Amino acid sequence: MAPHILSFLTKFMRQTMRIKKGILSMRKVKEILRLHANDLSQHQIARSLNISVGAVNKYLKLFIELGVSWPLPEGTTEEKLKALLKPCRKACHSFTPVDYQWISEELRNKGVTLQLLHEEYCQQHPDKHYSYRQFCSLYREWRRDKNLSLRQIHKGGDKMFTDYAGHTIPIVMNRSTGEKKSAEIFVAALGASNLMYSEASWTQNLEDWISAHVRAFEYFEGVPNLVVPDNLKSGVSVACRYDPDINPSYAEMIDYYGTAVLPARPYKPKDKAKVEGAVLVVERWILARLRHETFYCLEDVNVKIKELLERANNKPFKKIEGSRRSLFEQIDKPALRPLPAKPYVYARFHHRKVTPDYHIEHERHFYSVHHSYVGKEVDIRVTERTIEILHNGSRISLHQRQRSQGQTTLPSHMPKNHLRHVEWTVERALAWSKEIGFHTKLFVDKLIAKKKHPDQITRLCLGCKKLERHYGQKRLEDACKRAIHYEAFSYKNVASILEKGLDREDLTQKKSTTDVPHENIRGAAYYH
Repeated sequence: MAPHILSFLTKFMRQTMRIKKGILSMRKVKEILRLHANDLSQHQIARSLNISVGAVNKYLKLFIELGVSWPLPEGTTEEKLKALLKPCRKACHSFTPVDYQWISEELRNKGVTLQLLHEEYCQQHPDKHYSYRQFCSLYREWRRDKNLSLRQIHKGGDKMFTDYAGHTIPIVMNRSTGEKKSAEIFVAALGASNLMYSEASWTQNLEDWISAHVRAFEYFEGVPNLVVPDNLKSGVSVACRYDPDINPSYAEMIDYYGTAVLPARPYKPKDKAKVEGAVLVVERWILARLRHETFYCLEDVNVKIKELLERANNKPFKKIEGSRRSLFEQIDKPALRPLPAKPYVYARFHHRKVTPDYHIEHERHFYSVHHSYVGKEVDIRVTERTIEILHNGSRISLHQRQRSQGQTTLPSHMPKNHLRHVEWTVERALAWSKEIGFHTKLFVDKLIAKKKHPDQITRLCLGCKKLERHYGQKRLEDACKRAIHYEAFSYKNVASILEKGLDREDLTQKKSTTDVPHENIRGAAYYH
């Protein structure tokens, strides 16, 4: 085929496609009207504007229908002319208009497609309906007008965006069997400079999520004003477009660094477009380069990621001068807040109710709180080493974390009667009896010799101490002396001597059966 013929056909096809797509500029539309007013034929106008004769004829007919002539009325802009022509083109069709908002809402339902909605539209309007192709084209045009993107302006040190990459890295756990486990890839990016941070972790759980944030702050050598994460369960307890609920542990970490958190809206990836772009860079410039390497531990993976991350951050931009690193040094770094003196220590929170024995349970170990908090709701802050118990945000108890079953009880948390019972040991009972007197000490020794278990001894001694509070030390000493004299080694005997006042009688009197205190002897007073 001759070159000039091929050139003509190529030009003709391009013009035809442009007419079909409706992209004829308003400048050429006005030129059609102006040249026609200067008595040029349609063929001359087509050659002059490099368009088809059909396009010239089409617009001249529209102008006649609208009563538009040259020169155009003063103040008629290209936008006004376009708006004037558009309704006329639609008026040429007598099809039933489509409810685009209805289509948009219906497409949110599972399984609903444009084809199904077009069939329903045709059933409602069997005589005047658009074809499926036109139906879809009109809807996409409507969506294009609705889906406008707001261009975000990022200031230095203002925002850090975080997310996990969709790809993972396999790590060989058992060299003999070849068993592998996948590691998750955390990615963070600053808004102004696009400087990236990435690391591998075993999971996306709360501890790994928070620890990754802490190391990201350390990598950036500062803290931004706002953190924008994805709606990951580890960070966001309940997702909401306007007021999401932040996980308590994540919120505490954010508060510790003096920054704020605003999760991206659900199903709005453009809210975190910076980290979405960073994820692509990490997947293409880091993970793709590691696809043929074999790793046997997580530390080796992070060493390699750190090496490739530096290369990616120092790689020069294509359209502007500098790199992510140089832009960070210039814009973000001076504006970031300083890091705290110590990094945040990961803590988990649990909700508990204080039991009647003024303890709360964590991992099968019981920790005490003050007995006045029995029945109240408290929060437990669990770190690697400590258990902190909070009520209405204030600390009410602090314990060393225990890894075994049992209980940890502070004496200051116990009521006085419980404290007396716990503190009353055999050794303390002996020391107390020695303070009272020789006979009391001898009497307690005899009790200890008769009993087999320490709890039996301490309970008897508590009874004797109660007698001391009621009758005094001297009378108790005399009662024990009388009980020893009659070999009546029993708490009840001593109590009976004190109750009947026998401790005041002289032991030099002749010993009789009535003088012997015994629980089965009623005495003369019983019969009065």
